Amino acid sequence: MAYELLFVDPNGIGDDASAGVALIDDILCDLGAEWPLKSKLAFTNMDGATLLSDVATLLPADKTVYEILEPMHFSAELIGRIQTLKQQGYRFAFKDFVIAAEFEAIQPLANYIKVDGNSIVRSESKGLLHKLKKNPSAKLIAENIDTPVAFRQCKEIGFDYFQGYYFTKPATASGSKPLNPTQATVVELMDKVRTGADIRKIEDLFKRDVALTFKLLRYINSAGFGLNVEVQSIRHAVSILGLQPLNRWLSLLLATASTNPTAPALTRTAISRGRFCELLGSYHMGREEQDNLFITGVFSLLDAMMEAPMESILDRVIIPEPVAEALLNRKGPYGPILALVEASETRDAAQMTKQAEQLILSSQQVNTAHLQALAWVEQLGIDS
Repeated sequence: MAYELLFVDPNGIGDDASAGVALIDDILCDLGAEWPLKSKLAFTNMDGATLLSDVATLLPADKTVYEILEPMHFSAELIGRIQTLKQQGYRFAFKDFVIAAEFEAIQPLANYIKVDGNSIVRSESKGLLHKLKKNPSAKLIAENIDTPVAFRQCKEIGFDYFQGYYFTKPATASGSKPLNPTQATVVELMDKVRTGADIRKIEDLFKRDVALTFKLLRYINSAGFGLNVEVQSIRHAVSILGLQPLNRWLSLLLATASTNPTAPALTRTAISRGRFCELLGSYHMGREEQDNLFITGVFSLLDAMMEAPMESILDRVIIPEPVAEALLNRKGPYGPILALVEASETRDAAQMTKQAEQLILSSQQVNTAHLQALAWVEQLGIDS
């Protein structure tokens, strides 16, 4: 898994590669000396002029993939620069223009080749794959994968990696799918916390699922939470956090309880959405609203995770009215923030600009919050 990091400003997405790389470097440096995205690679757009400048070496070589998505004049100087950067450890991804005869000298420089997955699955385009595989060292990435059918077909054809948001789309079934045992326990816990139940009743529920207790304590003790003491029990957690803030962590547990085949990607996306919403809210809202925004972001993918319509899920999960309003209609105090987060994921520059202006947020604030959210998810260690 990797992240694609794109600089966003009112003029569009990724239009200024130099500014984008510099901004990413500034934000990541602020997050600490260690690479905040852990083992994940960062893909980011690059142009010829920036490649030839010192900006190209700002990001760590072993973690960075520079994307060249448009044909350009590859002078001897530029080819030499790419070769030098590759020797330093940088990797390069090219759009499929690179297979044209005029770019034959560039093909061996590709670590990755990106192809529109929607076009490759059409029978008349499958001949393209044979040309793509002439460079056996280049991994093939199918992008714009927005349906399960496209994912399945591209996987069968032989692509190595996939980029798209098909897995975040809700189920189309009209019924209400039963909760699995872990989901049912978390929903009951959230109700107990909401009503201020006795801590002993909450502890008893956790005892039904030892793995649930282990997960919660692991998340609370992670670097992402930033506590100075190790929390050793649910009672200890409540004594430190208070009862109501526990709801945000229960929402995280509900996200990780899905048995959906795409659960790992869904979970990571849901939790990063929650943190992204929370960080955007921190510019203008108080602590309680930020906690609600975290839940809003995490729960925004419940329909995909639980494979049921959002309306039927909210009949079983009791949440604050403003959160429900945001989830169902993208309205209320939290709706615009959720809409901005979703637009950022899908790279809808016009919608991002519109929502950010309405929320009185600068592109710098949005970009910073997004990167901080991705780094925070990595600190939780949800892969293990």
